[in-house]
This record gives sequence, C-alpha cells and structure tokens, in this order.
Amino acid sequence: MRIDLQIIAEWIQPQARVLDLGCGDGTLLSHLQDTKSILGYGLEIDPFNITACIQKGVNVIEQDLDVKGLANLRHQHFDVVVMTQALQAVRQPDIMLDEMLRLGKECIITFPNFAYWKLRLYLLSKGRMPVSKTLPYTWYNTPNIHLCTFRDFEALCRDKNIRVLRRAVVNDDQESQTLAQRFPNWLGQIAIYQVTK
Repeated sequence: MRIDLQIIAEWIQPQARVLDLGCGDGTLLSHLQDTKSILGYGLEIDPFNITACIQKGVNVIEQDLDVKGLANLRHQHFDVVVMTQALQAVRQPDIMLDEMLRLGKECIITFPNFAYWKLRLYLLSKGRMPVSKTLPYTWYNTPNIHLCTFRDFEALCRDKNIRVLRRAVVNDDQESQTLAQRFPNWLGQIAIYQVTK
C-alpha cells in the first residue's frame, strides 16, 4: 500500500463510517475493512477499478464527481471523507472541499505538491512542465487541472475557516521525514491533511 494510504489508515478510527472519493481499486477501503472494521463506501468512475473494488468486497458506487457532484449523499452521514490524489483533478476543488465537509465530520485529503524542489528544478533546467513518478503525465494529457502547493491549500483552508487537524508530508522516497515536515513546500512531494469545520 502507498505510504499516503498507510498514513490515512493510521488516522482513521476503528468502526468509522468512511467515504472514499475516487477510491481507485479499493485498496484503502479493503485494508480498513480488514483491520479496523470500518463501514466504507467508495465512489469511482473507472470501470476496471470498480470491478477491482467488487472483487475485494468493497462497496462502490459508479459516479463522476465533476458531473454529478455529491448532492445525492446525506449531510454529515460519514465520520471521515477521504480523497487521495484527486482534489487537483476536479473542476472546482474549493466547492468539492465544502461538499466533503458537508458529508463528513472530518476529511482527509492528499495531493501532489507542485512546489516540490525536484519539480521546480525540472522546470528551471528543462523549461518544460515536470514529469515524475508521482506526476507521470505530460502537460497535454494530465488530469491535474489545478496545480496546488502546501501553502495554497492552507490558504484555502484559512479563507474557508477550515481547521487543519493534522498534516503529514511524504517525500520522494515515499516516506515521511522530519526535514520534509519542517519545510513541506520545498521537500514534500505528497501533502496529507486531516481537516474539519
């Protein structure tokens, strides 16, 4: 399991009601069901991922967040709403964050940090949009339409009176390190936030 998913799993309480937006192949929800007896639901658009979720015994709903949104889900129905590495790919991330907090008491969000030093160096040295293991797309086929940094996300939270409960930083080696915690905008490749209203 990816390090960001491992950190998220540590933050979720046993028997919580969890909604995973863009749940992929259901790895996180399956793990949480097995280890923490959570009641989980995933929303996913990709048919192959939906099939993988079903095979893992994960409750999954086929739904495009940009088209349908989250209006079909009940207010404060979940303890935690999770979105891993997808906030930057939705059309209106600020509204999606509001909706996530409408549905859950807390939210856990992860996203690639576009201010990471290797991405800055790539852009400076090559004069082209960065391509990396975390961001494997070229500029013309990337699903990442809203570039975001640690500072950008924290400013959005301040503007919306959203309280940051925890923040974790994952670096290039897929591990959380003390120096990256101190200088997340430079040394953090993946941002992980737990927030509430």
